[in-house]
Amino acid sequence: MIAGTADLGLIPIASLTEEMAIVPGCTIASLNEVRSILLLVKNPERLDEESALKQVRTLAADAASRSSQAYAHVLFRNFLGVHPEVREAAADALAMLANADAALLIGDPALLAREHRAEIDAAAGTRLLWIDLAALWRKYTGLPWVAAVWAVRPEALGVMTREALIEDLNASREAGLAHVDELVAEWTPKLGLPAATIRSYLTQNIYYTLDAECMASIMRFRALAAEIALLAPLRTLRIL
Repeated sequence: MIAGTADLGLIPIASLTEEMAIVPGCTIASLNEVRSILLLVKNPERLDEESALKQVRTLAADAASRSSQAYAHVLFRNFLGVHPEVREAAADALAMLANADAALLIGDPALLAREHRAEIDAAAGTRLLWIDLAALWRKYTGLPWVAAVWAVRPEALGVMTREALIEDLNASREAGLAHVDELVAEWTPKLGLPAATIRSYLTQNIYYTLDAECMASIMRFRALAAEIALLAPLRTLRIL
């Protein structure tokens, strides 16, 4: 998108620029627990959640998501007052925790770790806190967690109207939601997750409508990230 070689994309909110126009209606977000962004924290002293998080000095992070890492930075630095050293690592919970106080797992590895929680807890050698990063964001801000939005280069809209693009993307979202059973059947053998886990993830954990709360959350996240010089300021959201 930035290079001009793509006209439209599902853009992580950490990568949004003021030149991109957000397509109204669709998002990838979560209203509470998202389950696929997981923070594991060593807690041998059995501290409460906030106290345990304030003890974190090293964080092993999956490199798969720039936005999720940025959320972790913002939560630690802006709300907990700590600045852990982040070390990118392969998405293996036990290997990550062998050399760090906490581990950030993203996507399928996070969902798979949850399915094997008992084994991970038993093998970790210390008590672990299992924290959903989206729920933590909601706890400290009162806002939904937002991962990505559809955005377009406005100058590329010569081949279709604004109204047609918005209608197509929103219709695509509704078509997906109307065929959850087929999606579950397709992805269950690919991911190695129970069908019930995938169904609840698609229907309960992920929120697909870009509403006013989601827009406010994007602006809050970018403002907090700019405060700590993590991301460039985003003064406004350009809406198509």
